[in-house]
Amino acid sequence: MSYIKTASGVNLFYEDWGTGQPVVLIHGWPLSHEMWEAQLTELPQQGLRCIAYDRRGFGKSSKPWQGYDYNTLADDLKAVLEELDLNDVTLVGFSMGGGEVVRYLSKYGSARVSKAVLLGAVTPFLLKTADNPNGAPQEVFNGMIEKIREDRPAFLADFGKQFFGVSLLSHPVSQEMLDWCRVLALHASPRATIDCVRSFGMTDFRLDMPKVDVPTLIIHGSADQTVPIEASGNQSAKMIPGAKYIVYDGAPHGFYLTEKERLNQDLLAFIKAPASQPSTASAY
Repeated sequence: MSYIKTASGVNLFYEDWGTGQPVVLIHGWPLSHEMWEAQLTELPQQGLRCIAYDRRGFGKSSKPWQGYDYNTLADDLKAVLEELDLNDVTLVGFSMGGGEVVRYLSKYGSARVSKAVLLGAVTPFLLKTADNPNGAPQEVFNGMIEKIREDRPAFLADFGKQFFGVSLLSHPVSQEMLDWCRVLALHASPRATIDCVRSFGMTDFRLDMPKVDVPTLIIHGSADQTVPIEASGNQSAKMIPGAKYIVYDGAPHGFYLTEKERLNQDLLAFIKAPASQPSTASAY
């Protein structure tokens, strides 16, 4: 098993598959790097080196009591890039992971990074405030924390259905897939699961966004009930200079699975396109 030790002594588990231009995949809450299975089994076959790691507190990484703020998480990403001496990297962040991409670029710059991808990302700001009317009320995040404390397995079961857009009439993923994702989420520490709700729900990235100075691809599902597009994808596309924005019509939050073939093709087109030229990924 492969680990990277951060300056604070936290061990981050990672997998490193393929050869070629490096792509670092940063998972969403409350899962682990294993959520990227559909990408990790395809992108390395197309000449890319894919590195996926578990955020502290999740998966096989260390589970410290603290350190779940975005500055610390960006420090962890920095440790991954430096320990593996990665350059010309494409950073791909899903949901909560999008915040790490943006905070890293804002805090440390793009010397090692050539491109960025935000998938269903929580940026720029999910909390409803006087100057952010499209955000979610504080009570939404407080309610999530209360339900996690009361019965974490039950919360995760319900959350998974919303995550993938499962309803009485719609079953975009199997029950077995829902079960597997819940198991991945249960591997996280309860403390990390709760603290990260506060981080992704209440961190304001609006001052970070203009500092993203690399070609950026933003993809969001129009039917995302977990990270609603009005407060996230639509706003991020306006705030990152020159960003390419693709909306997956009717797709839920978990489109990395429900739209996996399309996503893989859009990722490949964007990553392999010369940085000085527009990507050939399809815009919808």
